[in-house]
Amino acid sequence: MWNSDSFDLDAYLTKISYEGDRAPTLETLRALHRGHVLHLRWSTVDAMLHHDVPLDLETLGAKLVTGGRAGYCFEHATLFAAALEALGYDFFAVQGRVVMGETDRILPTSHAMLVVELDGRRQLCDVGFGASQLEPIEMIRGEAGNEVRQDSWRYWLREGEVSPGAHGWALHQPAAGTGTATARTATGTGTGTAADGSGWMVRHTFTETPQYPIDFRVSNYFVASNPHSPFSRRLYVQRVLPDRLHVLDELTLTTSSPDPDVPTGTRVLEPAEVPRVLAELFDIRQSAEEATLLTQTLAAR
Repeated sequence: MWNSDSFDLDAYLTKISYEGDRAPTLETLRALHRGHVLHLRWSTVDAMLHHDVPLDLETLGAKLVTGGRAGYCFEHATLFAAALEALGYDFFAVQGRVVMGETDRILPTSHAMLVVELDGRRQLCDVGFGASQLEPIEMIRGEAGNEVRQDSWRYWLREGEVSPGAHGWALHQPAAGTGTATARTATGTGTGTAADGSGWMVRHTFTETPQYPIDFRVSNYFVASNPHSPFSRRLYVQRVLPDRLHVLDELTLTTSSPDPDVPTGTRVLEPAEVPRVLAELFDIRQSAEEATLLTQTLAAR
């Protein structure tokens, strides 16, 4: 289904620095997820500049694996799906609503993820959020859900009603003031706080309705090209590390930590600085032509 027969698995595994066992186990899945998040880059550059983001594996491989460029969730989830299919994992895709604390209104399903089934348990894999979780999170049913710590980052995955009449899952992260809680979605930027004072904020919600490549293509078309999608008109770049998060929102560069005692650093760049920052801080390659186009586009705003 995910065209893994045309996928260069060896090149992908080399890119994410994975040299371990290829058996479809939980240990392997954790290593693959972490390797993908830490070695492949995330940005909205192509959507912003070209309003066109292809999802075929040849383009994704040349862009993200061998080209050192960056993409967003539909690209990352498609690439990860091909890798998991090639390795023999049992999984299905889902789409979520990125709410960032705005749980009082219904936002579109615009975020791509995968659910892997192993030994009778389901693991949420989200390699394409930008500020992504580093490893899969087990979907544990019941009121308590599953609270995890991955290096310095904390998450809480719970099941329940996620929109009127829809049962699903909500992934929480520490609310603003208790850790990093800022990210851009396909509908805007959220820095909300938990309404119940729990110290947690809902990052995104999803149901377990299986999605297919055609569903990704439809949603991806909206996110990349529709003028109502911020990704089609705004530069946004993220790089998550085990202990910090770098974010470039247009010209505002922010470095934050999940530790609330570590101050957030922010500065505003000049348009001409952006290609250098993308290369040096975010480890994203660009051609000279694209760097020039990006600089000119930002300077004209």
